[in-house]
Amino acid sequence: MNPPTLILTQPGLLTTIQDRGRYGYQRYGVPVSGAMDEFALRMANILAGNDQNAAALEITLQGPTIEFLTTTWIALTGADLSPTLDDQPIPLWQSVEAHAGSALAFGPARDGTRAYLAVHGGIDAPIVMGSRSTYLKGRFGGLEGRALRKGDQLSTLPTDPNDFTPKRLPKNYTAPLYGGNHRLRVILGPQQDTFDRNAISTFLGSRYKVSPQSDRMGYTLEGPKIEHRRSPDIISDGNPPGAVQIPGDGAPRILLADRGTTGGYAKIASVITPDLSKLAQALPSHTVAFQQVSIQEAQDTLREREALIRSVERQGRIPVMSISLDGLTFDVQAADGQPLTRQEPIDPPSETTASPIAATIDNQTHDFQLHIHREA
Repeated sequence: MNPPTLILTQPGLLTTIQDRGRYGYQRYGVPVSGAMDEFALRMANILAGNDQNAAALEITLQGPTIEFLTTTWIALTGADLSPTLDDQPIPLWQSVEAHAGSALAFGPARDGTRAYLAVHGGIDAPIVMGSRSTYLKGRFGGLEGRALRKGDQLSTLPTDPNDFTPKRLPKNYTAPLYGGNHRLRVILGPQQDTFDRNAISTFLGSRYKVSPQSDRMGYTLEGPKIEHRRSPDIISDGNPPGAVQIPGDGAPRILLADRGTTGGYAKIASVITPDLSKLAQALPSHTVAFQQVSIQEAQDTLREREALIRSVERQGRIPVMSISLDGLTFDVQAADGQPLTRQEPIDPPSETTASPIAATIDNQTHDFQLHIHREA
């Protein structure tokens, strides 16, 4: 374990270590867990100079007080919980330097429920089944499978202090404002045939209130009841994130990070991935309404979000060179970090040159060799 980077002098209401989750173990009944607001977690990590999957702190509603034991870079995203560093307000959604001995504190919740604190290097916690995420009900992951307590000291993974470029959101993008009324886009199914037209109309045309009986497993909604054609029960099948179950009492329940891996209640719809971040920021008494969208619309929305994430991730990198092949344009940069240049003409004319490059295609980065060959 590396020397501690920070110490919690006050724990806050519920502060846990989370990354993007524990994948590959649902067949054994192990929930994915991970951050409730995955978008905010990923952005915090990028802004703090980390891999998107690094472990960070998920801070719920009432924040902790943290003393930094070494100088480092941090980023706060998600809910606005009135953060201050040495009693001075600090901005959200950008890199901030925290000096050794400085104290991070939080005040009233202005907007949202969950904030994410990423620290340069990422929080160092034991990896359990491929993840550092805390699963509270299972009592594993994170720090001893529990919420953080007063006096807990946390370390970060080793970093190169010279390998950091401060980042912020693009000027044309506004950080999320959550508010108290949440419109969630959904795709109907997979058991929408379990409900008649009136039930689906009720679901799509009503406004629901988030119940106090809501947690990281799922949010229960209060409002008009959804009637089944016959029984609410189905043969148990997999529970995707955002699945909207309708149990026998007719109250919708949206399954979230700590959801069970399978379930036996009919699912009327699923909330699209980007909108799960909105729901993760909702409080009991906030309202929720549903809007049906197509799979194509859901995919387009996800692509837009991924493009934003990648644009922030690429800040400070060596400028890229664009090339066109068969009508397709590729943004490329040298895989070894060196800038690419065009050499014209290639001499001798029949020479073949090869360079390792990283190319961005459909928002995904691929490493390969670029071969340029010109016949005599």
